[in-house]
Amino acid sequence: MTEWRALAPFNQLHPPTHRLLLMDDAPFTAVADSRPHRPERVPRADLPRLFGTCAWFRALAAEHQAMVLASAHAERLEGGAWIARRQEPSDYWIGVHSGLIKLAIYNASGRSCTLSGVPPGGWFGEGSVIKRELRKYDVAAIQPSLVMFVPSETFHALLESSLPFTGFVIRQLNNRMGEFIASIQNSRLLDVDARVAQSLAQLFNPDLYPDTGRTLAISQEEVGLLAGVSRQRINQALQNLERLQILRLSYNQIDVLDLERLSAFGQEQI
Repeated sequence: MTEWRALAPFNQLHPPTHRLLLMDDAPFTAVADSRPHRPERVPRADLPRLFGTCAWFRALAAEHQAMVLASAHAERLEGGAWIARRQEPSDYWIGVHSGLIKLAIYNASGRSCTLSGVPPGGWFGEGSVIKRELRKYDVAAIQPSLVMFVPSETFHALLESSLPFTGFVIRQLNNRMGEFIASIQNSRLLDVDARVAQSLAQLFNPDLYPDTGRTLAISQEEVGLLAGVSRQRINQALQNLERLQILRLSYNQIDVLDLERLSAFGQEQI
């Protein structure tokens, strides 16, 4: 098994004095600070409680649950920490217990493309783990996050021996494909307000993110990182959605008042 090593914070590659260009080429400053980010390993005694919150884990036979607990680990990471890097081996299937992370691609010039945000309850990376290929995107914590790691060897052993796990992964791949198709569609066809609404709505996908409540502990800056929208424009978009009584804004928090309208917002543009 590959040893876990501390990763440099993503603004060490793009310092705060430089701006990141996101999907709409709007300038946006990274939220990370310049201090090194060292993950804090969660005690093994806490793993049964953490994994017990996952429906796929509870569906496993006792011997398969024991296999996961014997090989997996969990880390507490600061906001701004790298979790995994593009073009490195996909040694783990990764899940989010708390916090918020994002999947994105950064190039050498500092431009980036956000693929998805992953809130609590979400798992990702199964495609690259199945194919045993290099990871195709960077993974960074937007907020302080507790992240769980299942080794590739354990993942493949479960695929070969656990019917409930295989069924979960098939459904996961199908839902993830739908999410990415919608993300591409939204970035190409929707105006900014609708892109922001859809970026938030994606966090409420019950199949991919079953633990998302109607209150999101997320700042406007963090929403901008997910949606690829500048700080000034994200503020305007969120205020427009609040004016329509779709959501309510408060300090570092968004309360979704009407999830159905949020999910439908801007769909007439497609």
